[in-house]
Amino acid sequence: MNLELLKETLCQNYPEVQDGTLDYESTASTIQFNKLGTLLAVGCVDGRVTLWDFMTRGIAKVIVAHAHPIQSVSWSRNGHKILTASTDHLVKIFDVVSGDCEYHYRFFSAVLRAQFHPRNSKLILVTPFVDNVLLLNMETNVQSPVPLEDGKDCIVASFDRRGDHIYTGNSKGKITVYSIPGLELIANFKIAQGGLGSTGVKSLEFARRGDSFLVSSADRILRVYNCEDVLSAGTDGNPEPLLKIQDLINKSTWKKCCFSGDGEYICAGSEKQHQLYIWEKGVGVGNVATILGGVGSKVKQLTDLVWHPLRPVIASVSGGVVCIWAQRHVENWSAFQPDFKELDENVEHEERESEYDAEDEDKEKYERSKVEEEDDSEELVDVTTCDPIGAYMSSDEEGEDKDFLMFIPISPDINPDVDERAALKAKEESVAGSSGRKGAAARKYRK
Repeated sequence: MNLELLKETLCQNYPEVQDGTLDYESTASTIQFNKLGTLLAVGCVDGRVTLWDFMTRGIAKVIVAHAHPIQSVSWSRNGHKILTASTDHLVKIFDVVSGDCEYHYRFFSAVLRAQFHPRNSKLILVTPFVDNVLLLNMETNVQSPVPLEDGKDCIVASFDRRGDHIYTGNSKGKITVYSIPGLELIANFKIAQGGLGSTGVKSLEFARRGDSFLVSSADRILRVYNCEDVLSAGTDGNPEPLLKIQDLINKSTWKKCCFSGDGEYICAGSEKQHQLYIWEKGVGVGNVATILGGVGSKVKQLTDLVWHPLRPVIASVSGGVVCIWAQRHVENWSAFQPDFKELDENVEHEERESEYDAEDEDKEKYERSKVEEEDDSEELVDVTTCDPIGAYMSSDEEGEDKDFLMFIPISPDINPDVDERAALKAKEESVAGSSGRKGAAARKYRK
């Protein structure tokens, strides 16, 4: 119920201030939320993956995954598996609860990114540093290379929101769309027609809600396209972007960009400093909602950022530390007492005639009339039926995933040696106390 209230326009839907950090002994390099945002996976430079319980801001599990820095992490749809890619040429799949490695694959070069299929956890999209993008089927153990367009190396690749197509981008600014699983060419286009500057594609990000995707290019422009427009344009098409965003004043180069959970906002991080820009996604022109961080920030340049799937919260990595950005907390005392009124200055209280009497006649009349009104408007309230929460489901689903892993069960660490020493110390203290009491009783008897 509380989650549904967050969807109302009662407050701003983007973060405003920094709300602490998630500091760990390892240096963070990449981050990713699970589907519902209850767990945050942090890939580190030393090859470890730290799983944070985002509700309690505590470490739930640490997995020693690789011997080299981790480039990307990806969650399976049900949250039970986590996929890691590293510069040691390995891609591994771990069970989140046990922390055991279930699959591992070695490639000929360092892996920049590995991504689970949004609907089928047996399909993986692997983007090596030098080579074709690969579609890996774990059931058949077949690696299908994605064809290269015009013989150019593919820089980025990603599944679309539902995993129906694969979108790739190369250094010439060309977006290509392939079908799954046949890998047939569906559509392609250049993001800038006849441009003089470099328009190499740096990243592709898809919104969780809607059919929009975001393209970050080397010409410092963020472009938002509609998937249906791109597919309908076909090969060598020229679809118009829904929105173009750039920093005309500072000429900022964007390190990472993403959509908000509801797809209504766009966030991008500057490559020079830890500064986050947030725009409202409109048609034609994007209005700047806020700018987080700034030149005076003490942390180093941005490495990665991700928006929480359900809440107006952003997690960013800067200088190896995970920073959390959230809304400014404002205390609302009326939530605890509906008739509570917060006064800006003292107000003279007008006392009723019977307010401080032994029996408040006015109060009894008021309560009696209120009870009569409640009896007249009494309705049966259903407290047994659990309606599915729309925020937890996709638009094409009718119910929630009952098998989804929201939290990692943790058992307390019990050290038997510590318990034995504590029991022995307590026994010694009890013996010393009893002997002291006996000595005092003997001295008293002699007196």
